[in-house]
Amino acid sequence: MKRREFITKTGLAVTGLSLVNASLASPFVEEFVISNTTYGQIKGYRENGVNIFKGVPYAGKTSGEYRFRRPGLLSPWTGVRDALTLGAPAIQAPRRNEPAPSEDCLFLNVWTPANDGKKRPVMFYSHGGGFVIGSGGSGGQDGANLARNFDVVVVETNHRLGLMGFLYLEELGGAEYEGSGNHGMLDIVDGLKWVNKNIANFGGDPSNVMIWGESGGGAKTSCLYAMPSAASYFNKASIESGPGIRMTPKEVAAETTLMLLKELNIDPKDWKKILDIPASELLAMQAKLPMVPPFVEKNKNQGFMRRNYGGFGPVVDGKALPYHPFDPSAPTISKNKPLLVGWNEDEWAFFAWERKETEFATYDFEALHKKFEPTYGENTQKIIDTYRKSRPNATPAQIYIAISSITLMGLGSVEIAEKKVKQGGAPVYLYNFGYKSEVKIPGTDYPMGTPHAMDISFKFNNEAANKPSFFGGARPEKAVASHNFAELWTNFAKTGKPYANGAPDWKPYNLQSRPTMRIDTSLEVINDRFKDELSIWRSLGRL
Repeated sequence: MKRREFITKTGLAVTGLSLVNASLASPFVEEFVISNTTYGQIKGYRENGVNIFKGVPYAGKTSGEYRFRRPGLLSPWTGVRDALTLGAPAIQAPRRNEPAPSEDCLFLNVWTPANDGKKRPVMFYSHGGGFVIGSGGSGGQDGANLARNFDVVVVETNHRLGLMGFLYLEELGGAEYEGSGNHGMLDIVDGLKWVNKNIANFGGDPSNVMIWGESGGGAKTSCLYAMPSAASYFNKASIESGPGIRMTPKEVAAETTLMLLKELNIDPKDWKKILDIPASELLAMQAKLPMVPPFVEKNKNQGFMRRNYGGFGPVVDGKALPYHPFDPSAPTISKNKPLLVGWNEDEWAFFAWERKETEFATYDFEALHKKFEPTYGENTQKIIDTYRKSRPNATPAQIYIAISSITLMGLGSVEIAEKKVKQGGAPVYLYNFGYKSEVKIPGTDYPMGTPHAMDISFKFNNEAANKPSFFGGARPEKAVASHNFAELWTNFAKTGKPYANGAPDWKPYNLQSRPTMRIDTSLEVINDRFKDELSIWRSLGRL
């Protein structure tokens, strides 16, 4: 299957997948903590030096008359509302150890060292899972260790996903459904607005907010970076393994809507019948349609790729999302906001694992050529030769993973960095995550290395030396890499510059020396990394 076809069909729906989720069970409570919000008081709990508030509502209903519209108003409450367990995630398949998914899903979670009035930086994270699954309650992205070890406040939201969050109805429904193609994104903006009004009560600084996210969350961050409604509510951003350069054009979104109505046997003039269809039926229909990747590729000869219609993600509607986030240039609206962007060295290993792909591990160079020829045609041998020269000791399997990984997430990350530099505003920093896990891809002797999504638990400082993890493995030194990653990111949140004790000076990306930070048990700045490899992709119009 060609890379583009695979991404379109999977939509990276499994990326950012929670392999161990936060528990629904009652937490171990050292003491309860009461905090004020603009809607009323909430009760969280203190555990191991961190105050935790879960399932905090930040906007109103999105079901019933509010389906496919902006949320209803959130009503204030009297007394003290419990914020001890996770809120419902968006409509999707049931999630282990989380509440049942619900249309009414606008809840957030907060981790803070103390509700003490101190002005800590706020790290506002958007979860992965493409645009169709995931939640702010996934265990790998639990924010307690970041709050405890680095003195920051972490916030994560649930927001509408899939067709409930991105069905484009503006052309059928008119002004009442304006923004419908981006409600999942506008929900996140509502979460940012909640932070602006309330985070001071949780020891956070509303004037120092970093937005960040991985995979689908990286694409969401890319969109937020370009959305006027979000601009006043954050100061810096990090796009991790999800370079959202281009999103769905509204013409494609409109055709997708018509296709959905046809599948539901609804005439477009009677489109409102969709408001009465149970969410479970809509979810089943969504599963039959192609899914949207966290970016839309651009063919240099044909303009925007006309992907298969179907799937739901952010729409370039000219309003909520006025333009493609990073095409043709970096968004002017965020010119003065520092940016981090990068990818994992072995991204594709995740997808080999997810697809039960094993044959690549036995490739010789002839088989490698045969695998890539349907995608790269007459350029196949030139690409392979470039990688054999730049990596003289690499096996065919390693070259397969390297090429598949950089074309999946690397080229877009470099494109974003270059466009940000050309803008001449705030600095941008380019990174590669490279800690190598010893965990084998099932059915092979090939180690995962640094697969897609492995960075989540590392950057959240959730990799312990004495505790094996699903992707991270069991070697104790993984805890050092995790600390390095978390220290860089939290210092960026604090100051707009990523740094760590004992690390080399990480200078902003530029188009001369092109410094790139490689994150591992040690930290290394490499100038003009992948120079020859990137050169071949440039010559083919891929960058």
